[in-house]
Amino acid sequence: MKQKKVLAFDFGASSGRAMLGTYDGNTIEIEEIHRFSNDPVVVNGTMYWDVLRLFYEIKQGIIKAKHYGSFCSIGVDTWGVDFGIIDEYGNLIENPIHYRDSRTNGMLEKSLEKISKEEFYNITGNQFMEINTAFQLLSLVEKRSYILERADKILLMPDLFNYMLTGLKITEYSIASTTQLLDARKQTWSDRVIDALNIPKRLFTEIIPTGTSIGKVSDDICRELGIEKCDVVSVAGHDTQSALVSVPNKEKDFIFISCGTWSLFGTELERPLINDISSKYNITNEGGMVEKLHF
Repeated sequence: MKQKKVLAFDFGASSGRAMLGTYDGNTIEIEEIHRFSNDPVVVNGTMYWDVLRLFYEIKQGIIKAKHYGSFCSIGVDTWGVDFGIIDEYGNLIENPIHYRDSRTNGMLEKSLEKISKEEFYNITGNQFMEINTAFQLLSLVEKRSYILERADKILLMPDLFNYMLTGLKITEYSIASTTQLLDARKQTWSDRVIDALNIPKRLFTEIIPTGTSIGKVSDDICRELGIEKCDVVSVAGHDTQSALVSVPNKEKDFIFISCGTWSLFGTELERPLINDISSKYNITNEGGMVEKLHF
């Protein structure tokens, strides 16, 4: 079998890296070919992600990868909850704001004036944290509605990078499940939650299954970087879920421990586990690969 090469970008909250994977039909070899820091920038009291520099680092990783030969696909995973806002002309309105920014202070409590905690959890199955996308968007509704007036779509961070690579706007399932706006059982955007928080429905794009080919790298980027056309694939956009794909376990019942920006443990399920006990202990359900969920 001819060797197949794939290029993966893994963004954490403090650093990122480009990994080149090579498959010869029997074994997979993975090599780190590029690493860089991911540093937030505070401007006038607001904490932003430096997304243009991060996309520059993606380009640097692609340039380094081409020296190893052609690769057939690119995949990107990132941390959860944060997003970029795109206007009707396809332009990024502002740099994505960091989940640690203070804009969400008090938004969780504000949301519970609009929808009960019990109903909120029963629909989404997500842990209540003020950093979640739902509360970031509620802060825009409450404090910066003029931004939403200009907004056409929001793209979560891996989807934003995929958009920059392809020009196509989609939402990958695993990263959507970090927002607290997804109906965990139906695996679709929750109209009930979105309406309760007065978030415009037009902001949300189609949710596609993990592992779907989104499209090709754009002609402009291929010319700029001197590469051949290749697929951009919607890997598990949430970095935790991409990591959990490789858990070395064949048993049905197991516990995993994941150590990154967050340290957490859990198990793999075939359907959401949402009940009074999981609600009491604020346990989250998040989408993973191959129609699996993690709890």
